[in-house]
This record gives sequence, structure tokens and C-alpha cells, in this order.
Amino acid sequence: MPFPFDCISDFMFFETELAQSDVILIPGASHPQLMERASMLYHQGIAPFILPSGGSTPHVETTEWDYLRKVGMSLGVPSESILKEDKATNTFENARLSLEVLQQQGICPRRVVLACKNYHARRALLTYQFVFPRETVFYVSPVIDKTGTSKDNWFKDEVKINYVMNELEKVGKYFRSAIHVLGSNS
Repeated sequence: MPFPFDCISDFMFFETELAQSDVILIPGASHPQLMERASMLYHQGIAPFILPSGGSTPHVETTEWDYLRKVGMSLGVPSESILKEDKATNTFENARLSLEVLQQQGICPRRVVLACKNYHARRALLTYQFVFPRETVFYVSPVIDKTGTSKDNWFKDEVKINYVMNELEKVGKYFRSAIHVLGSNS
């Protein structure tokens, strides 16, 4: 039986098909499941590089990048295949600084996989699409993070409701000015 908020579930929780890509990007977080997914995709040959992004946070000892790098190396990803972005403090910075790192490495990101939290998938995709060149094709490979929040259970628990609804609100806040600017230029 459908729920009145199924449209929120469908909008926030989604994934795409995957294809051979130039890099696997991880928007910063202290959830090992993100690097576990990226490592699995790396070992499947989806992309030759993983770029975790994230600076200092109270959730890890050093940076989100360092935390995720250690997880990846423990899963057999060679250190030279893990690119470095350890300054970002939000999703826009994750995208902008990751693009800068790729450009400095001489990588033109034509096809990119986003390994992200499932309830962050929509905002992550929109943010990276906003920052990266328009011709970049994005594939989304979301994971259930350590909170256990999923499309099937987010509405059953107040904490999980807050995770999803906060993300939904951020989609509006993040892109309100961008929509206004882009809309007036067309």
C-alpha cells in the first residue's frame, strides 16, 4: 500500500546503472560503507582511481579523507589509486575541490561514479552536476551507512526521519540561488 510520502522516498533514494568511469568520488563522511563500496567497484575495474573528499571533523581523528583512505587501503586498494582531497567541509566544497584535484592530476572527468550515502544521493548528484563540466556523466552507487537509514525504514523512526528530511531541506537551500541565477540566464 503506497504512503503519501513515497514521492519523497523516490526522489531522495535512487541509484543508477554503472559503467566504466574515470574516477569514483566519495563526498566526505565518516562512514566506512562509502569506501567499502568504492573499493568493491575499484576491484571490479569500474575506475582506476578513488577520490574520497573531506577535511577535519569531530567524527574522526584526522580528516574524513584520511579515515576513508585507511579503510580503502585495508581493503586492498593501492595508496597510489587513492587521490587526496582533505580540506572540504561541505558537499559543495567536496565537489569543487575534488574537481580541482582531478584537474591537477590531468584527469578530465567524463564519467564519474558517486559512492554516497543513500539519503544523500540526490543532493550529492545535484551538487556535483552543478560544479563539474556539463558533459560529465554521473553514475550513482549509494550505500546504507552506519545509521541503517534506508528507503524502506526512514519513515519509521524519528532519527531517520530527521536524516532524510534534513537532506530534503538542504536540496532546496543549496540550489535556490543557483536555480534563480541559471533560470534568469536562459
